[in-house]
Amino acid sequence: MVETLTREQVLAHRIAAQGLHRDRPLDALFSLGLQDSGPTARLALAARTDGEVDPVARGLVDGWTHRGAPHHHPPAERNAVAAAARPFDDADAAARLNWSGPEQRRVGIPARESIDRAADALAEVVTEPMTKGTASGAVTKLLPDVLLRDCRGCATVHVNEQLFRLSAFPVGVGLDPTGRTLLLTPPPAGWERPVDGDPARAARLVLDYLRVLGPAGPREVADFVGTTPTIFAPAWDAALPELAEVDVEGRRAWLPADDLDAALGAPDPDVVRLLPPLDPMLQARDREIHAPDESLRKDLYKIIGNPGAILADGEIVGTWRPKASGKKLTLELALMMPLASDVRARLDDEAERVAAARGLTLAGLTGV
Repeated sequence: MVETLTREQVLAHRIAAQGLHRDRPLDALFSLGLQDSGPTARLALAARTDGEVDPVARGLVDGWTHRGAPHHHPPAERNAVAAAARPFDDADAAARLNWSGPEQRRVGIPARESIDRAADALAEVVTEPMTKGTASGAVTKLLPDVLLRDCRGCATVHVNEQLFRLSAFPVGVGLDPTGRTLLLTPPPAGWERPVDGDPARAARLVLDYLRVLGPAGPREVADFVGTTPTIFAPAWDAALPELAEVDVEGRRAWLPADDLDAALGAPDPDVVRLLPPLDPMLQARDREIHAPDESLRKDLYKIIGNPGAILADGEIVGTWRPKASGKKLTLELALMMPLASDVRARLDDEAERVAAARGLTLAGLTGV
């Protein structure tokens, strides 16, 4: 028998699974990866814990993983993440590189081989911490011209940006975001470079995604990884024996079988949280579940300059943006609906957390 879940139950389950009740360890979230961009990771942790909000102080390490975006992972899981993310073939590699057919033909080097060549160069270059610009310049000298791009922003020619990012983690090159300048770091001792794409290993990405953003389907997982459902099908098939199918508002979806009872009995999502842009909750690819209103979706999911989301009692009820002046922080809110007085009071507390996580003092809220 296929169980049925409402949209509200799905949201309640995701809120609980991601630790937004501040009542559970965040292991599942860290296994999937905590995306880092500016203060995003700190603010995501502030929304989920009363404890340490610095991901580095928590022992997490940074690297370009899913879609070439920086994510924090537990150090003991880095090798497994790299192995799971290894493209199955050239079609998979091209999808992750965002290379069209004409682009692949122009390059003339198979897509996965292109990643491997750039990875070889990075492994040769990054033997000590160095800035991205220094590493990129050194790698550029080691690669054929077809793998380089004319960058107007840098006013120079250098290695293709997405290729550069996707080539780092296979050879264990990580990121150190703690200083004023981002540094690339050499691989840890004992690093095992993945050679072949393995559906059994890639199945961990399916399970990791569905543990914190399920129920969902193969399209959502593949999009999160940065490839297509058809190409990523072997990983999905490898994970399928561990999944349970459910019906979500008439749509087929899956989640790990051992999470089914938790989804059916998810606690009341009576929390108020200020989620930063790129928060794990906002990484779900079925965006209409989180934001049924089209205007809200357009505001939340811009190409650049996304706002944060105001989560209240299981629904996203508006967006927020920070405005810093010196050591003071003002949060500018855009609400979709009036807030109940108790929600408004809890929002003040959450705003204080946001300011503290950024090392600032809250000046106030506007728009309420």
